[in-house]
Amino acid sequence: MKKLDPSVYIVGAGPGNPDLLTVRAENILNHADVILFADSLVPEEILQLCKSDAEIIRTANKTLEDILPIMINKVRSHKSVVRLHSGDPSLYSAIHEQMQLLAQADIPFEVVPGISAFQAAAANLKVELTVPGLVQTIILTRISGRTQVPPTEELTTLAAHQASLCLYLAARHVENAQAKLLEHYPADTPIAICYRLGWHDEKTWIVPLNQMADCTRQEKLIRTTLYVISPALGKAKGRSRLYHPEHSHLFRPRGGVKE
Repeated sequence: MKKLDPSVYIVGAGPGNPDLLTVRAENILNHADVILFADSLVPEEILQLCKSDAEIIRTANKTLEDILPIMINKVRSHKSVVRLHSGDPSLYSAIHEQMQLLAQADIPFEVVPGISAFQAAAANLKVELTVPGLVQTIILTRISGRTQVPPTEELTTLAAHQASLCLYLAARHVENAQAKLLEHYPADTPIAICYRLGWHDEKTWIVPLNQMADCTRQEKLIRTTLYVISPALGKAKGRSRLYHPEHSHLFRPRGGVKE
């Protein structure tokens, strides 16, 4: 990879395991001059991918007003800067305001996607969250806390779809979340409680929906917890039409390819 241009690279670090970084994310980390590192959310092991003389700046104790001038000044000093976020930057990463302010300051930036916790959860659980004939929609959402959810996106409303629902940032409000979910999902709906996905101490519990709050409290979970509520976690049956012998398409005409 050629030397990085002076720019801000907003990089998704994935759920935690360095092996789950994209190739582009790893290449950028290998060559960047400055790493602004969300140290409360991203494992230290990922820093081993940085070059030995990279400047590492921890940001857990900083506000955007602290972080933004650092990024701007480093780029204006002809440095390449990584803003390393957990998961995928498109989900709950607070990059919207960062991008707006960087654009206003005429600072070039690039967003590098990462694997989200819900994808890592499905892989760990060895499930497909869209099973034909059972569920074909995935909802990624959160419950209102210090950041309010718009009224049209309240959990009760979304639960009515009985889709595969991946609930972020809800461990502190789990009783409220469980009550809203139980308005539409059966009490015995299997859910996965996924703690610190991708970290060395990750844990997963599969329990009925009506035990969601009890398990969370028993295990003393208050952060870095994802809930997956889905009929696909049960003994799901279904088959995609894509590889069915009766399904024809451009590359596999019915009856086989004619010479």
